[in-house]
Parts: sequence; structure tokens; C-alpha cells
Amino acid sequence: MTIKRDIETLLKQKLFKKKAILVFGARQVGKTTLIENLFKNEKDILFLDGDEADNRELLSNTTSTRIKSIIGKHKIVCIDEAQRIENIGLTIKLFTDKIKDVQVIVTGSSAFELADKLNEPLTGRKYEFYLFPLSFNEMVKHHGLIEESRLLNHRLIYGHYPEIVIDHGAEAENLKLISESYLYKDLLMLETIKKPILLQKILKALALQLGSEVSYFELSKLLEIDKGTIEKYIDLLEKTYIIFRLPSLNRNVRNEIKKGRKIYFYDNGIRNAVIGNFTSIDKRTDVGALWENFLISERLKTQMNKGITAKRYFWRTTQQQEIDYIEEIDGKLLAFEFKWSKSKKRIPLTFLKAYPKTQTNIISRENYTEFLTK
Repeated sequence: MTIKRDIETLLKQKLFKKKAILVFGARQVGKTTLIENLFKNEKDILFLDGDEADNRELLSNTTSTRIKSIIGKHKIVCIDEAQRIENIGLTIKLFTDKIKDVQVIVTGSSAFELADKLNEPLTGRKYEFYLFPLSFNEMVKHHGLIEESRLLNHRLIYGHYPEIVIDHGAEAENLKLISESYLYKDLLMLETIKKPILLQKILKALALQLGSEVSYFELSKLLEIDKGTIEKYIDLLEKTYIIFRLPSLNRNVRNEIKKGRKIYFYDNGIRNAVIGNFTSIDKRTDVGALWENFLISERLKTQMNKGITAKRYFWRTTQQQEIDYIEEIDGKLLAFEFKWSKSKKRIPLTFLKAYPKTQTNIISRENYTEFLTK
């Protein structure tokens, strides 16, 4: 089953512009499949996997002459998991500077490694894209709004990783495999990650605090881990596209929380795998948090896939008045409250007075599809 990715359109627009194309994303989200589908009718494409030792040797500390002998007559070269290759930035620079008629596409699941290796050598020589698990919007395009809406409860539990969407009946087993065997692979190769058990403890604590404000100090006390270690591990988890942070908005109100943060998962299924809970929606106590994570992560994916730039926040005062989610696009604020149950929910008056020009919305099961597709 082939599911077209929204990012394909953006990628096609940047081909053969004499720049490298970089595609970042977690392992197992479909980066290799994306490139294969993008060039399925092309014969002049060469795939080189950075996880393979011989490819690493070929592409490390190389020369333009050597690269030309490797690629032969191919006009498109895809280097997969490029963060594994020593001095990959200089190698890609040789492509853009010396072999300008060849399009090089680089994929990586480890932004903290790959970006560090690429940023300086490739200044002004690259386009960057991000691939996430499948989105609600992509699935609607694949099999229609009615079918995808029927799967809402299933998605809240198992998420949108390609293998999970395609392989029906083995969702829990496959998510467990992804979370245990692939998710931390790049992190555990780092010398800075000396205690993988700590990494798993931190991730589980974050999963259990989903939808709540996260305090590094409180996590430090709870897990008996140094606060600096907490910050470092969370930063690395974010740079491998497992989690993302949402800062607090603070501009006008004196008692607004100044430095708060919430942490969400890019995929509901991974979050539930981390805590080992695949219980059905009707038996869960965390459905509100799952709904919030789903809406924010899916909105982010859709906007990123369309190339929409937005700043994202939550809002809260010291009196616990709050807004679940706020976007700033072109200087304009949009505020959203998320509601799973049928109970009434209102935008706090304090917020409306402080930000009178903000467009406010209540997102529920009755109107969420427009929120996730436009």
C-alpha cells in the first residue's frame, strides 16, 4: 500500500537547483520509502545506506574524483542515515560545488549529529525538510475523511507510524518493537548517553505528564537525576524527533507564567508504547491528554508538510487560567481550547482582555477535521 506524503510536492519543487536536499526525521517514519516513491520512475538514481560499513568508508574523507567514480552516470544520489558517515558535510559540499549536475539527497534520523556535520560546510548550499509519522491529513487524502474519522479512537491509541497504519492487527507488537529497537538507536550510539535506563525513565516520566506543565526541577527530584542531565536528555530526545516542546506565551499579563513548558510526542502510539498502555479509549483516564497531544502534533505535521511557518505556545497564569494551544502566524495570534467530553469550555476572560485581537476557537470531536486539514 503506497500512501503519498504531502512533503513530496515541496521536494519536487527543489530538485536540480544545485543545492543538497536534506530530509530529517525519526527512524521508521518512511524517509527511504519517500525517496523511493519520489523517484519510482527514475532509472538514474543511486542509493547509499550510511548504516552499511562499506558505504561509510566510501563516503568518509573522500574527494570529488572518488565520488564521480562511485556515482558513475547516476544523476540522483540518495545517502540514507548520513549521520553515520564521518565528515559527511564536506562530502556533500563536494557534490554541490564540484558535481553540480547531480542531485544529492541526504536523509538522517539524528539531527543533533547530522546538523552539526552539515551546517557549516553547507551554508547556502542546502534545502531542509522534515518527515514525520503519517498525518491525519495524508490519511484523509489516502482513503477519505469518513474512513479516517472512523479510525479516530484507534489513532489516539496506536498513532500514525507507517508500519502501524499498514499492518493491521499487530499494532501493539510493532509499536513495542519500534520503541525498543529503533527509537533510541542513534541516541545510544552517543558517548554522552552513558545510561540508557535513565533515558527510558525520563521519557516515561514525560509520557505520564502529557498535557501538564513540565518542571525540570521536579523531574530531577522525582527521578533522583541531576537537573542538567534531565535537560540534556530532553534536548536529545527532541533532536531525534521523539518529543517536542511547547513554551508558554507571556507578553501582556503580569501573572502569566514566564518560562513554562509542555512536552508532547510526535506520535500518540509511541507515547503509549513508552508507558505500555494500549487500553481502549473508553477505559482510559488520560483521554484528555491523548486528545490534546493528537491535535497539536497533527496540526504541527500538517503545517510543516505544507511549508507553513508558525510559532506555537500554550498560555497559563499563576491562578491556573489556561489556553491549550496558541499559534502565531505572520504576527497574528490564534487560540484554541480542546474539548473531548461534551462539557462546556470557555476562553478565559483574562486572556481575551489581554489579547483582544486574537481569534479564539473551541476544538471538539465535532469540528476537529477542519483544524487538522486546513
